[in-house]
Amino acid sequence: MKKSNSTYSILVLALAFALLGTFVSQAQVLNKPVPAANPNFGSTSAWTAVCASGSFNEYFVNFTWDPPMVGGDNKFILELSDSDGYFANPTELAVVTDKNTTFDFEFQFALPVDMRGDNFKMRVRSTSPAKTSPASDAFSMYFIDYNSPLLISENGSGSIPSGGEIQLCGGGSVTLKPHNIPNAETYIYNWYRSGTLLASKSESITVSDPGMYYVELDYGDCSGSANTLSNTIEITTGTSSGLAINGNSNIEVCPGDTHVLEANITGMGFTYTWYKDGAIISGPTVDQSTYTIDAGIAGFAGSYEVEIDGAGVCKELSAPVSISGTGSFEITLDNEENIVLLPSQTKTLSVNTSATNAAYQWYKDGAPITDATNNSLDINDVGEYYVEVTDNGGPCTPSPVASSTINVVTPDSFEFVVDYVSSYSSCESTDATLSLTGINAVNENGATTDVTGDLQSSFAYQWKLDGVNIAGETSKTITVSNQNDNGSYTLYGTIDAFEASSNNLQVKLASNETLQISTNGNVFCEGGDAIVIETTTDLSSESFEWRKDGAVVDSSSESFNVTETGVYELVITTNECPLVSNTITISQFDESLLVLDKTKDLIIIEGETETLTASGADSYEWYDAGSNLISSSNYYDFTEEGEYLLIASFGTCTVSKVITVTYRDMFAIPNVITTNGDGINDLWVLPNTYSRDPNVLVTIFNERGEQVFSQAGYENNWPQSTTSFNRQNMIFYYKITRGGKSLKQGTITVIK
Repeated sequence: MKKSNSTYSILVLALAFALLGTFVSQAQVLNKPVPAANPNFGSTSAWTAVCASGSFNEYFVNFTWDPPMVGGDNKFILELSDSDGYFANPTELAVVTDKNTTFDFEFQFALPVDMRGDNFKMRVRSTSPAKTSPASDAFSMYFIDYNSPLLISENGSGSIPSGGEIQLCGGGSVTLKPHNIPNAETYIYNWYRSGTLLASKSESITVSDPGMYYVELDYGDCSGSANTLSNTIEITTGTSSGLAINGNSNIEVCPGDTHVLEANITGMGFTYTWYKDGAIISGPTVDQSTYTIDAGIAGFAGSYEVEIDGAGVCKELSAPVSISGTGSFEITLDNEENIVLLPSQTKTLSVNTSATNAAYQWYKDGAPITDATNNSLDINDVGEYYVEVTDNGGPCTPSPVASSTINVVTPDSFEFVVDYVSSYSSCESTDATLSLTGINAVNENGATTDVTGDLQSSFAYQWKLDGVNIAGETSKTITVSNQNDNGSYTLYGTIDAFEASSNNLQVKLASNETLQISTNGNVFCEGGDAIVIETTTDLSSESFEWRKDGAVVDSSSESFNVTETGVYELVITTNECPLVSNTITISQFDESLLVLDKTKDLIIIEGETETLTASGADSYEWYDAGSNLISSSNYYDFTEEGEYLLIASFGTCTVSKVITVTYRDMFAIPNVITTNGDGINDLWVLPNTYSRDPNVLVTIFNERGEQVFSQAGYENNWPQSTTSFNRQNMIFYYKITRGGKSLKQGTITVIK
């Protein structure tokens, strides 16, 4: 049987709804991302591991998904797991916003510089709807931030042994460590012995087995491309020869005496290196199997060792021998520093000692001074002086012990050293204190001797500013607190026939004045009044610059007209230092700066008040429908229906908002009335919004479309008569309009 057109349309519509229901019930399918070839290289092979570096870091993954469509604001986000494959705190690799209708595309990403590991996974997350794809397969991903050959040495000391060989004796061990890589502890390493990979992965390895040792950074599958393979250290082993120092391990030596230390292996052509307190004091020298200690030299006491090396012997260090003094005594010169002797001056040298029965002999230039056998000596001649002290009591045979040497010189000239003695920063500090910190005596060869303690109270001083004497400044210290006194300061002094001068110190003090700028507006808008920045400071005789965002934009105008947004300041250069004003920020005008705490379309209950508050502007003006200013506050209390205008000012810019206020309907438009004359629901009563308003027209039609009632400013007075209702449940239609615009329409059922 042939279906009618209407029947066919219904079937098609039903099928469309069924298909639509099928699609609606489906959800997007996000497939796991897979490696893709780099199109910029013309390659067709996808990557198998990410080996990124500073010179190359561009990779692609392919992503596919199935409909239904995602939202227009959707984002596809490529995320990376941690090195163990977990997504507890994923790293965002790439975001795509323009593929919401493309079901097969590539993400381009760069590996973050702190990523290293063998089990990284990727996934794709969409935002509208919120869905997440399955995780990708696991891949090795390394950012190769260090790709130079490593250098290894013993304990990472940086000293690579000659021939790359380290010999171990008597079951010893050595620690190997790279010394040329920053932040070495943050990497993983591959250590090898004679080509065999070892278990250790740390930055250092302690070994005792012979073999060829080397290391590389463990970049997983990327290790070969990193080029970090180190130098090789060969470890060899040998047997201890039993090296020792003959005699006791603790030896006491009398002052002035000597003691010979001797190794127990001699005469075999070996080299010997002697150590005191771990530092080399002799050697390596062939057959130097002895070392002589002189107790007449200060600092002889300590721990002594010897090291043997050579063909057929294992390099070995002996056990230490402790050398100390007995019957020793202290010698202290009262004049520890060198002495500057001025013409006609006499100085006294003196010595203190802990010797129980001391005898003294003074020397000048290495020769004993006749009759100089007291603990003090008066001198008036230059030279090198010292004293020998002999203790004639105690356990040791008397031997003289020499003091340190004092150099007594006559200066060729003197020089002063001055420095800032307070916290001072050029053009920032408002005061500076300068003081003499040192006096040097200079001989004819240019050598200097510090004589500050000896002569600082003997000089007459004079400070100079830019080479001119400063009245009254004749002490070792000067304080500058006036910016007008900026300049170069020098200290001069005299003693006997000598004159001395110091280095120059520049003093640049900041001004203690305040530079203030102001503006007639902080918001810039096209077409608005000009924004002017100015200052009350007279700039007519000043060197100044107007700056925007730190850059100079004007250096001639005493006020500045703003033409674009930015941070502005004024800088005056005075006494070589800048005086910087406060800053003024000029923002781009944005209507969103005006904030209303409620919608601009207000609905109020007749007889009540609704307050609308504005914020963000400099000033506000509220106007009624008659353009009358009704308030200048930031808020207004609305009590009546109508349209109002708010004008908010932002400096020279304004924003206008039309506020519409309407009364809230307290009850709905009735659709049933009864005309039984009981005084209840006999009339069709409208809400205040539509009744008694001369601008609102109410029209009622019968079921045939004939107009039966029309009234502007409806008085809630229909029906005016019940005689026209000749049957039960008659239906009428109503339409409410304002200015020809329909407001409401519907039906009225009249029950008789």
